[in-house]
Amino acid sequence: MSENQPTIFVDADACPVKPEVLKVAERHGLPVTFVANSGLRPSRDPMIRNVIVSGAFDAADNWIVDNVREGDIVITADVPLAGRTVAKGAHVTGPTGRLFDQTNIGMASAMRDLGAHLRETGESKGYNAAFSPRDRSAFLETLDRLCRRAKNARAGS
Repeated sequence: MSENQPTIFVDADACPVKPEVLKVAERHGLPVTFVANSGLRPSRDPMIRNVIVSGAFDAADNWIVDNVREGDIVITADVPLAGRTVAKGAHVTGPTGRLFDQTNIGMASAMRDLGAHLRETGESKGYNAAFSPRDRSAFLETLDRLCRRAKNARAGS
């Protein structure tokens, strides 16, 4: 693993796109670090690292934030984690292919807070749409693009 190579960090608890991450990472020759509170399938692949953190609140998020570097890639559906890693200069996407960056993380955070408020007041039931084949396809396309962008940025520095 090259020190100059971007790493893909995955907020792995309940992540529906782990196989897709591995597929794209292998194609680009990038290392992957899965971070979870429990239960990751072991791998003999030297490009895959599994990190099990304590069950403490936000332990996986904190580990990712402590270890991510500018230009790395983060995969998470957690908007606060996305905000913290965008602030560190990471390329961030959700499992549906939704990009988080400096231009939209503020709005994403505001919408998350509004949704939480509406659920607390009973105005919204808070049902999430089912993960679809279209989401999976959008994720694959977004991750491939982020890998190219991250590799090109690191090569140019």
